[in-house]
Amino acid sequence: MRTILVAGGGYAGFYTAWTLERKLRRDEARVVVVDPRPYMTYQPFLPEVLAGSVEARHAAVSLRRHLRRTRVVPGSVVGIDHAHRTATVRPADGPDFALAYDILVVTAGAVTRTLAVPGVADEAIGLKHVEEAVAIRDRLLTAFDRASVLPAGPLRRRLLTVTFVGGGFSGVEGFAELLSLATALTRRYPEIDPAELRFHLVEARSRILPEVTDRPGRWVVRSLEKRGARVHLDTELVSARDGHVVLSTGEEFDSDLIVWTVGNAANPLVHNHTDLPIDGRGMLVVRADLRVGTDREPVPDAWGAGDDAAVPDLAAHRPGAATVPNAQHAVRQGKLLARNIVATLRGRTPKPYVHHSLGTVATLGIGRGIFQYRGIVVTGLPAWLMHRGYHVLAVPSWERKVRVLAVWLTAALFGRDIVSLASVQDPRGAFVAGGEPDAAGSRVPYEDARSA
Repeated sequence: MRTILVAGGGYAGFYTAWTLERKLRRDEARVVVVDPRPYMTYQPFLPEVLAGSVEARHAAVSLRRHLRRTRVVPGSVVGIDHAHRTATVRPADGPDFALAYDILVVTAGAVTRTLAVPGVADEAIGLKHVEEAVAIRDRLLTAFDRASVLPAGPLRRRLLTVTFVGGGFSGVEGFAELLSLATALTRRYPEIDPAELRFHLVEARSRILPEVTDRPGRWVVRSLEKRGARVHLDTELVSARDGHVVLSTGEEFDSDLIVWTVGNAANPLVHNHTDLPIDGRGMLVVRADLRVGTDREPVPDAWGAGDDAAVPDLAAHRPGAATVPNAQHAVRQGKLLARNIVATLRGRTPKPYVHHSLGTVATLGIGRGIFQYRGIVVTGLPAWLMHRGYHVLAVPSWERKVRVLAVWLTAALFGRDIVSLASVQDPRGAFVAGGEPDAAGSRVPYEDARSA
């Protein structure tokens, strides 16, 4: 049998493997997925994970649970030698090893784009993975606990100051959901006045949410500012060293939580460690039918989709236009890619990828949202309900749909859970601090007891 290697288990990779399982005959080909994480992150739920509206595990779709006929290899593809049909895999433990294949699918996804801003690498948290969303939520909850017993002053002000850098969909949704959570928390913390909250959204361009038109974008800015947030447009982050934020406008303040959502960059695997063709942005060159290469120079047995591929956007009717890197395209590209592979195995012609946008929808906190389809704009509660309805239908598997719906119904009855589990990042802390009794009955830390 032929081996189909899927490099990356994100949106496009997961849906490629999932669809291949349903379309391939048992003796037709074997599928292998390589990814360092054992799950696919459903990224549209990350803002709600961050706000406690969705459980973290429910935004992660287990590869082994749902890809039952696929071999899942935990590791990272660090090199591709397509001329010899070999990929180099780096596991978490042990040496690198070679993995042979017959057909290659590159769906490694993009990586968080970082800039050389002092302090960002040391202080900021991204918003691309479940772990990051959980960490942001726990950091805010812990900050409320710490600030509630402090007198007014610089430290209390710093703990209640949150800064998001980047005004794209990920940044705006995360910012708005965290603002919604913080505002709700003030009802549980009578020691903290809502006026003490300082939420800053920093965007280098003159507008936020480039996926919508100007008027809805301005409405979102006004909505956030009415809720007490500061939106800094045409502003860049100059420094974040030691949590001290310096903006290009000259404004400075201390922020305990800095979230970096500036955007995505090309995956280093694609533009540095493969012999496949790439474009000037470091993206994989892909034809409209998702095969790697061009119409004149196709690469045999190589396919690509998702955020690391420059897929021609045939629906845009503009020469050279490529699909934008979002979930809506990645899911559909993954499904079509799988069907096209099966078609070529059976001697049929693969189909080109054409998808007309279903519109743009974003959550801005509980009961708030925005939806735009061409000239139609819906805001407020209806848009928020549309957001939830669309994504509960889009998240893969009925098991995940039911779990998410159950959490939403529970939250509607009892409110969001506001317990911080930040201590999970240091699981031995309580154990070590517990100590052992000495001869006098006092507690001695374990480390001191061992040295004694």
